[in-house]
Amino acid sequence: MNWLVLIVSGVTESVWATALSRSEGFSKLGPSVVFVVGLLLSMAGLAYAMRTLPAGTAYAVWVGIGATLTVCIGMATGTEPVNAAKMVFIAGLIVCIIGLKLVSEGH
Repeated sequence: MNWLVLIVSGVTESVWATALSRSEGFSKLGPSVVFVVGLLLSMAGLAYAMRTLPAGTAYAVWVGIGATLTVCIGMATGTEPVNAAKMVFIAGLIVCIIGLKLVSEGH
């Protein structure tokens, strides 16, 4: 259950990161509200997952998921350039996230 919460929390990290970018320095209300709600949900999920998962592993997975999805959202919306090198490094992040799950205790 904690891994599922951590994954959802990583997804909400990408939500708040994207909303932060779109808030234009908190000058737009809608994205600013999405940022605050996403941040609270993301942090709460990370804290919950850290009750049983090692902090370093949980944090690395959380950041990896959030970073990967944030870049993918940017590429899908056209705000991030798409190139082969970027795709290779994103794939590397995904492999590392899966690897951390596979080598974690209790697997």
